[in-house]
Amino acid sequence: MIRHIVMWKLKEHAEGASRAENVLKLKEKLEGCRGIVPGILKLEVGIAAPGLESTYDIVLVSDFTDKAALDAYQVHPTHTALKGFTGAVRESRECVDYEI
Repeated sequence: MIRHIVMWKLKEHAEGASRAENVLKLKEKLEGCRGIVPGILKLEVGIAAPGLESTYDIVLVSDFTDKAALDAYQVHPTHTALKGFTGAVRESRECVDYEI
């Protein structure tokens, strides 16, 4: 199995919305990717808890049966459509994939 973790720090304002508004929009878009390809075992989106020191605003943790499933997810139209939004609202992004 492959675990795919991505974290985003969002801009204070982008796309006519505040950071908090864009975090919620991004969460909804990411959750819309559940089950879009065979081999997605888990897809969880977390928003940083207020009041806790955090360097990123939102995180995606997803598990795939294998690299082929992750590759299919990466190029699926639903996933590629949200890349434009994330590119416009993000200040920074970190990603790690590893076998579990």
